[in-house]
Amino acid sequence: MKKTILKFATISALVASGLVIANASEISKLDVKKECNVEANGVEKVLATATKYNEIAVKNKVEFMRLGMKTSQYIEAVDAALKSGAKTIDIVDDKKKKTSEATIEYGAWRACTFAISALTQEEESKKTWKLASPSDGYKY
Repeated sequence: MKKTILKFATISALVASGLVIANASEISKLDVKKECNVEANGVEKVLATATKYNEIAVKNKVEFMRLGMKTSQYIEAVDAALKSGAKTIDIVDDKKKKTSEATIEYGAWRACTFAISALTQEEESKKTWKLASPSDGYKY
């Protein structure tokens, strides 16, 4: 019984990791400028795209953090601003202290580009990390 459960768990994990890897390789082919264009797609669609890809980034433990805010915080701030009708979001540091403001369009664009870029850089690093190794003879 335990062996059957272990086999099932192992197969499930392999299938799940295969699906995540397939998604990441597809994401590396996305055009970030086109997907995250707020003027063409609208704030809601860009925010949905950011949410979709950030879930994968969080699962892979590669979520971006810029100006003290994680991508998920940008998503939450823009979503809250849309619900309340506000035109700006607060940029907070790692201690939750407000440092500046940004428009919701900028926040949505930033969240989207960070979510997709985290995954594309993760995928790219799998192919190029050895090129930066000093033992390969590259000069800096």
